[in-house]
Amino acid sequence: MAAVVVKNLTKRYGKKVALDNISFQVEEGEILGVMGKSGAGKSTLIRILRGVDRDYEGYVEILGRRDNFREVTAIHLQRNFALWAEPAIYNIIRKLYAVRNNCDESLPMEEEWEEYEKKALEILRLVGLEHKKDVFANVLSGGEKQRLILGRQIAKVYERGEGVLLLDEPATMACPASKQILLDVLKKVNRELNVPIIITSHLPEIHRYLCHRCILLEEGRIVMEGRPEEVIGKFLEEMSPPYIRRSKPKDRVIIDVKNVSKRYFLVRGGETLNMRGISFQVREGEILSIIGPSGAGKSVLLRLLAGLELPDSGKIIVDGVDLSEYGWKRIELRRKIGILHQEFSLPHYLTVGEMLRYRAGVKGERAITSARLKSKELGISPKVVDGIYQLIDLPEEERRNKLEKLGLSQDIVDILFPALVDEDFNPMEILKTLNLDEEVLNKTPLELSGGEKVRVALALQLVTKPKILLLDEPFGDLDPITLRDVANYLKRINDKYGTTIVLISHHIPLIKEISDRVILIDRGKVVMEGDPEEVCNRFIEISNSRFLGK
Repeated sequence: MAAVVVKNLTKRYGKKVALDNISFQVEEGEILGVMGKSGAGKSTLIRILRGVDRDYEGYVEILGRRDNFREVTAIHLQRNFALWAEPAIYNIIRKLYAVRNNCDESLPMEEEWEEYEKKALEILRLVGLEHKKDVFANVLSGGEKQRLILGRQIAKVYERGEGVLLLDEPATMACPASKQILLDVLKKVNRELNVPIIITSHLPEIHRYLCHRCILLEEGRIVMEGRPEEVIGKFLEEMSPPYIRRSKPKDRVIIDVKNVSKRYFLVRGGETLNMRGISFQVREGEILSIIGPSGAGKSVLLRLLAGLELPDSGKIIVDGVDLSEYGWKRIELRRKIGILHQEFSLPHYLTVGEMLRYRAGVKGERAITSARLKSKELGISPKVVDGIYQLIDLPEEERRNKLEKLGLSQDIVDILFPALVDEDFNPMEILKTLNLDEEVLNKTPLELSGGEKVRVALALQLVTKPKILLLDEPFGDLDPITLRDVANYLKRINDKYGTTIVLISHHIPLIKEISDRVILIDRGKVVMEGDPEEVCNRFIEISNSRFLGK
């Protein structure tokens, strides 16, 4: 008997058809992959199978049930890190207790503890975390948290003796080593528990390594079903050819990192990062990529290059300015730097046009001139002005939190750095370079697709034509077709404006395609730098990322 049966399933959001009369089955013990570009209907399908969305037409049956799918499905989401700040084993025990007793996630009584602990240890073994059973969840690495969350979902299947595991873009943001561990855990769970799994992912290599069969969604319809390799081939037919850059990096060094060290230590969690003796240079107009496992210090390094944090020792010189010396030189330099964070957000209450005008204004010469005059009037030192100005380059939530800790409001930023733009301000040159039309100016983020959001976020950094663009894994959620388009946009920007780009990404094919040079860091040290192909292949080798080579 099939574990999952879907017949003539249709889902509408108003006039928009998200799923259009789709039918398929999943057998016991089968792993089915669901592929498709952003907006194809993958997540909508998962929500219906989970039982979250019941407003649909057609027939859905899971393990013989026509409703209450939540009872027989477990779901693993890409960005869900909802864990108890307790030892890993407690997180599993709480889930087991809740499932068995149909109640909230309390801890069992002392006399029941041994039974729950034994079962929880079996689940931790399945997900490869038995050695971390007593480690608090909040100090686990990102990849370990992913596996603990998966363990909590498996607990539901384990306790009930049946179930279907749903995975929506798992491990997309994880490093190759973490991906490999999670994929092997899923294979093990599928093999040992005979659990049917339905997985959506943008990444062809995940389907190739994990799935028995795939379906391809396009605009809500199943356009192909079959072996993973065949479906992947069909999926990638739309991919644009790679853009060939004409420009070459100049000899001039624009970023000079000299023997930089940075250490983070938690009172209860111990040392979380110890970056030691990092040294490298970036030439003007170069596209440099930084790769390495999760927790190696890549994002911290990028924040150091942006001057958002200072090293404990060593120096960083950017375009002739020492980033440790706060003042007007650093403020002027900040106008030339754009940084796009991994967790970027677009203000939902503004249109794209309003965002672009604000960004161009607050990063413009007139804003700096205004800050000089207003700070003198208010008696604010250049160092403090610099500290306030750097908040503009932080993600919105982090900026708000820092202002709150300082006892300040957004008003002080607006007073010192008003968003002054010329009447003839026109962002269309940048938008056209990113293949965005004029209509996007009147849209809010809610009206943008995933790919459009990334391009708008890029446009916000490029609207002031910065000399240096820092990118911290902002493309993790993109399908390979859209990712190729973004790679082409970045190469065109580098060609057109001579922009120096420093990129962090776990997408190894992107890194190989776009980079002049790659730096590999691990455990806080530079372990290799040079040719993109050689460094990336070395990273695949040391991270044992077999799924990338299959």
